[in-house]
Amino acid sequence: MKISTSKTELQLALQKLSKATPTRSTLPILSSVLFNVQESGTVLRTTDLEITIIVNLPVSIESSGSVAIPLQTLLDITNELPNDARMTLTADENNKITMVTDAGSYDIMGKPADEFPAIPEVDNRKATGVSAKTLKDLISKTSFAVSRDELKPALTGVLFRFNEKELTAVATDGHRLVRYTRSDYSADEFSGDVIVPRKFLSLLLGVLSGDDPIKMWMGENHITASIGDDTYFTRIIDEKFPDFESVIPQDNDKEFSANKEELLSAVRRVSIFSNKSTHQIALRLNKGETQITTEDPEKSSKAQEKIFGEFNGEDLVIGYNALYLKDILSHIDDEKVTIKLKTPISATLFYPGAQKENANLTMLLMPIRLND
Repeated sequence: MKISTSKTELQLALQKLSKATPTRSTLPILSSVLFNVQESGTVLRTTDLEITIIVNLPVSIESSGSVAIPLQTLLDITNELPNDARMTLTADENNKITMVTDAGSYDIMGKPADEFPAIPEVDNRKATGVSAKTLKDLISKTSFAVSRDELKPALTGVLFRFNEKELTAVATDGHRLVRYTRSDYSADEFSGDVIVPRKFLSLLLGVLSGDDPIKMWMGENHITASIGDDTYFTRIIDEKFPDFESVIPQDNDKEFSANKEELLSAVRRVSIFSNKSTHQIALRLNKGETQITTEDPEKSSKAQEKIFGEFNGEDLVIGYNALYLKDILSHIDDEKVTIKLKTPISATLFYPGAQKENANLTMLLMPIRLND
């Protein structure tokens, strides 16, 4: 194998590919990037056995062949080269790679290409009609609420429900829940539910821009996404997602509305004085005024702030984990927030003051019991 390419092209490709390279693995080959050089073009591939990334690399080809090269070493040296550098990569029959640039030459020991895992086989794949802009919005509004508890695999991804006229994304970790529906969506071949792993969604969030065309297909066990010339595969989480509709209360009869940024800023300030293990703060709601308070007996610290807002209903004192409350509020992109409550121990619902066109966002947060 012998190819030549530019520093910027190789650097960009390796940065994308590094997202599917595990930091630690029992299979050393997974820390490598597979170069597959054919007359038709040069394709680079990485995988962590959950996610696979395939990138086309613009090169001049002198001879074809395949070899696996340690990705981090290759990226490190590429990063240090001048921006206008060109390089030639040669691999011999013993998988020894030589990189030659104007600055010098560097030898790297590669691995045989046949040790590298194969591309996932995707059966019965069906196209979805989601646009890049809609998908990016759905991911950014929901993925923060995904559980990190590996003992509950169904909750470690976002549920995507593809209906004929709308697409709903749902995430929950048992403490908070987000349901976000977009109706500016037209179904293609696929309809049904699929749970997409958080890691893959984070990857897409990093590579999607609103203008990129994206094609997505659902298979029996894998999702395939094509963005520009790059292809991404991920395993689907094959579990049953909990019945989220039954968790969302329909009878919350108390309502508080306020400026979102003012409320969020007050929560941030007050929470500085909360207990560092419970992060407990209280929302004290009544028609006269609303207060956010906290107290940490261990450090003899306390804080309180008044917040302007409109409250309808009987007086209520309710406690929250401030970290979760900040997460919820910071993912509402409207000037106002509407909060619907019932009792100090029942789920609270959060909505933007006005829903966006073609969108419906509901966020749920479970309260915590306040210390007397």
